[in-house]
Amino acid sequence: MLKLLAIIVALSSFANANTMNEKIETFIENSFDNNPNIKSINVKVLGKSEIQEYKNWDAYIVELDAILKKDGRQIVQKTIWFSDGEVITKELFDLKSGKNMSDFVSIPFKDEYYSKANLIYGNENAKYKVAIFSDPLCPFCRTFVPEAINYMKKEPNKYALYYYHFPLENIHPAAVELVKAAIALELKGRKNVVLDLYKVKVDPKERSHEKILAEFNKTMNSNIKPFELLSKEVTAHFKNDLETADMLMVNGTPTMFFDGKIDKTKMKYKEAE
Repeated sequence: MLKLLAIIVALSSFANANTMNEKIETFIENSFDNNPNIKSINVKVLGKSEIQEYKNWDAYIVELDAILKKDGRQIVQKTIWFSDGEVITKELFDLKSGKNMSDFVSIPFKDEYYSKANLIYGNENAKYKVAIFSDPLCPFCRTFVPEAINYMKKEPNKYALYYYHFPLENIHPAAVELVKAAIALELKGRKNVVLDLYKVKVDPKERSHEKILAEFNKTMNSNIKPFELLSKEVTAHFKNDLETADMLMVNGTPTMFFDGKIDKTKMKYKEAE
């Protein structure tokens, strides 16, 4: 049995809208009409996902693109809404288990996200595709990610392993510099950079570019210069990784996708035959 929290609103009042997506977009846009902080807002439904075991309900991934009145700043945010076609709600819980249905919503990992620049091990035509989003200074990642990489790299025809840099800047500011240095070194043709990245010992709160880069070069036995981190190639790769994470609503590390679907257990790669 499902429990609806927050305000449930009937969508029948938006009958003039031609499609379900339009009804949802119109409803959400109208809900901001009296918000004194919003100058303008554009709402777009990016996709829809079925909720397993609750076939009458769908999860809609919605992008809010707003302009603030105070300083004209633009804010873009993705949210999840639920609807059965008749009503809409922001939160949906299972009464029996108490689970939040948003935890089971997965945006499909599209084929175009599998970039050759992100393939670190394996054959792109391997049996399984695994994607990892990680921060090299995330405590759990530092143990889990190298173990997972070492496990899968041994079977290149079984796993195509794609890696996406996702430094959590607010928590680990030093990770941003490390990630860009790693990209710069990869562009020089160095192998195993991602795996060795987890060996760099630096305070996650460190903000000195000189100290961070010095530790990176020491561990990698490299000579990456500060200006190399600002190159167009490094910037483009870094931006692509972050944009991919944003499209998939990745908000924590490590996050794993197995054959196009998010893997909450992070263990499907070990269960694969």
